[in-house]
Parts: sequence; C-alpha cells; structure tokens
Amino acid sequence: MMTDPTATVSRPSGAPQARNASRDPAQDAAAGASIQKRAALSPAAQEPDAGSRLGAPAAPSLGRETNHADAGGQRAGHGDGAPLLLVENLGKSFTLHLQGGLSLPVVSAVSLAVHAGECVALGGPSGAGKSSILKMVFGNYRVDKGSVLVADHDAMVEVAGAAPRLMLRLRRERIGYVSQFLRVIPRVSALDVVAAPLRAEGVDAETAKARAGALLTRLNLPERLWGLPPATFSGGEQQRVNVARGFISTQPLLLLDEPTASLDAANRAVVIDLICEKKAQGCGLLGIFHDAETRDAVADRVVDVTRFSA
Repeated sequence: MMTDPTATVSRPSGAPQARNASRDPAQDAAAGASIQKRAALSPAAQEPDAGSRLGAPAAPSLGRETNHADAGGQRAGHGDGAPLLLVENLGKSFTLHLQGGLSLPVVSAVSLAVHAGECVALGGPSGAGKSSILKMVFGNYRVDKGSVLVADHDAMVEVAGAAPRLMLRLRRERIGYVSQFLRVIPRVSALDVVAAPLRAEGVDAETAKARAGALLTRLNLPERLWGLPPATFSGGEQQRVNVARGFISTQPLLLLDEPTASLDAANRAVVIDLICEKKAQGCGLLGIFHDAETRDAVADRVVDVTRFSA
C-alpha cells in the first residue's frame, strides 16, 4: 500500500505572484533566490485577449532537454518570453506502510519548461516516473520538493500545495489533461461527456454539442454511439471520447498521458493532427508517447526522464 500525504507550500518573497496555500517558513529562504532569478529572467505570461486563453509568448527552454533540431536544448523559432509551465528541482517518493514505512524514490531534481506552441515529450522506459511528473503538474500527486509554476494571466501560480479551490480553477481554465483511462459519471452520454468542458466555460448547450459531435466524427466514433454512456464502449472507443473531451477545451497548457495507446493507425493520425492544431493555436503540450512514430511526429523536444532517477 502506497500513500501520498498532503502538504502545503506558498510563494517565496520576491517571486511572481503565486496564489496558493502557505508553505513552511523554513522552505522560503532556499526557494526565494531561485524563483527571484526566474522572475528576473522572464515576465509572467499574459492573455492576448479576453476571448482566448491561448497564445502566451514563448521563450528559450531550460537545460536537461534534447531537441530534435538543436542538440543545445533551445527550440528553434522561439523568442524571449514567459513559459506556460516551469518545473524546477521537482522530487517525489512514496511511502510503503506495509513494508515498515519504506520510502520508494520516484524522481529527483526534475527541471523543465513548456512554452506556447510547442510539444515537449517525456521520454524513458516504463517505471521511470513520467506519469508521476504529469500527475504532480496536474496536482494529483503531492510534491515532496521543488516547484511547479503555471502561467495564470499576469502571474506564475504555484501548483505544489495549492489550495483545492485554486487547483480546481486552474484545471478548469489553465491546465487540460488527457489521461490513459476514461473516468466519467455513469449514465452520461458520450456527447455530453465531450461537451462538458465547453459548458463549464459558458458555451451554450447547442454550440457545445455541435463542436463535440464534430470532434467525435473526426475521431471516427459512430454517431449511433453518441447518446450512449462510454462505460459500454470498447477500450479504443473510450479513448477516443477521452481525447475529444481533452482537446475540445481551450486551456493554454495540455497534459497528455499516452493519448494514442489504444488507437489504430487511422485514429492515431487524427490525434497527431489535433496536437499539431493545438500547437498552431499557441497551446503548450507536455506528453508521454510510447509510440515512437507519434512522438517523432509531434514532439519538438524530448526530456529524458531517466536523468531524474532518484
């Protein structure tokens, strides 16, 4: 049995505004200088207008990354600006209470950045900690050490230890997530499941369902299934619903955990197109792709997670 106890952290003084819960004061001195340095290097991301949350400015990346076009780690074509996601010195371990409290290290000193209009892939074998990194960015896993900053209008908001209300708002407005498995309320139709993120953004029901239907059509889900709950679907059909729900919303940062794992070649090609469209719209993506063909088609950089072995 592994447990993941909660903890609270807060913004060190001098950092970009980070609206979250309070941190142990003993951590402030160590974290303050680091975040002050980041604040001096790049301003906080800003929304281009009230009608869209995409299009934050891009900037050169941090180290520890492999670039397909540039081995030095900086993605060609990106100018100076604030990242959508900034991860620094992130660490995580699990406590095995049934093994006498044994601590199982997962990752240590994870540092990376994601900018608008790029897709960063997490590379490495199964068990290296890729999904754990995504879950820490999304706030599902407690962060043992380090920082996860997400662009939120004129601020960089600390996800590590964020208050529940703040985390829910960030997921609604700033961070999207496509998981490996579809988890939805039973007896809700596939069309309503996909339309739900748009309804949460205030889009009217007719428009939201029309856009949901268009995405399901692109992903080759038969219209006769749209009115049925996804729990009755095959694994591949469920994943297509999951992909449609993740890609329909307009969060500027999108996390992808094996979005094509259960898809055939035709639908993998559709997902590749959807990712490229998101990039063109200014969305930043952080993803896991065990399918090398898909990864090579969409990733601008690959971060080797084995470098962060604890």
